[in-house]
Amino acid sequence: MGETTIEIAKAHPEADFIAIEVHGPGVGSLLNRIESEGLKNLRVVRHDAVEVLERMVGDGTLAALNLFFPDPWPKKRHHKRRLVQPAFVSLVARKLQGGGIVHAATDWPEYADQIDAVFSANASFVKSEGGFTSRPATKFEKRGRRLGNPVRDLVFVRRQGASP
Repeated sequence: MGETTIEIAKAHPEADFIAIEVHGPGVGSLLNRIESEGLKNLRVVRHDAVEVLERMVGDGTLAALNLFFPDPWPKKRHHKRRLVQPAFVSLVARKLQGGGIVHAATDWPEYADQIDAVFSANASFVKSEGGFTSRPATKFEKRGRRLGNPVRDLVFVRRQGASP
């Protein structure tokens, strides 16, 4: 519903943010919060994230990409639907500028391992300890913690001069 996105945008008024979401009620809630908070540094796109990156974002233009609690598709037969796959990581490598940061968070240990493996396998990225922004707890994180799921943050930096 955009609570975390609002907090990040408020904490960093010097940076511009694009939130990508397909869930209509979440987009509506976020737009209402943007207006009520008077934020000028946050835009919202209601569309598929992969298509937005492919068609609406220029190569080398992003400073960072936050992937907070992407759908884990927990059933093995659905793993192919997960966002973080080799083709997506290559796309992200093209869109990030050198030194750009990817910050991913999930409460599914097996998906965290997959995210780690897929980004680590791409020569354009190196694992890091620090993200572009601090991450307030999302509603998915709070729910995951209530269920006893361990939350894992993974941060990768786009190598300077690496070709995607």
